[in-house]
Amino acid sequence: MPDFIYPAVGLIAGVDEVGRGPLVGAVVTAAVILDPAKPIIGLADSKKLSEKRRLALYDEIKEKALAWSLDRADPEEIDQLNILHATMLAMQRAVAGLQILPDYVLIDGNRCPALPMPSQAVVKGDSLVAEISAASIIAKVTRDREMAELDLLFPQYGFAQHKGYPTALHMEKLTQYGATPHHRSSFAPVRNALRR
Repeated sequence: MPDFIYPAVGLIAGVDEVGRGPLVGAVVTAAVILDPAKPIIGLADSKKLSEKRRLALYDEIKEKALAWSLDRADPEEIDQLNILHATMLAMQRAVAGLQILPDYVLIDGNRCPALPMPSQAVVKGDSLVAEISAASIIAKVTRDREMAELDLLFPQYGFAQHKGYPTALHMEKLTQYGATPHHRSSFAPVRNALRR
């Protein structure tokens, strides 16, 4: 991992989200406090790992981390609040769900939610900060599994394939079948499909 200068504090939690861009499903957030005594080799941005590697790291993170927590904002909250505010809320929930209170929180991206402890946003944090990489892996594996479950309920949309992102296939199916109750009706492509 490239150099990132960690704040000189005690326990650090890394936070990341998966699912800001999709048209369907929740935005999923994770917070992870790693154990310095149990290093995990190969942590990286979840998007840059093979699915097999991600799944192996997912199990290892859950086993070795001092604490980890998952949370979400569902499509209704995304539609009410907008995606940015829903993501911030989901990040707050993930940090609040940690069994151990961190001294400092590092967030992937360029802004931080309001938290009861100091925090710092780190652009490309999922590639620079091990804790954020771990959070990105936990969040991505969880959301991908939710999309696979949704695919079983609505096989005609291909959710397991595109994970809810606005691919050509997804747009075609949205036009053909309309929106499911799990679609984000505030997102323009879904709104347009609902108008037909």
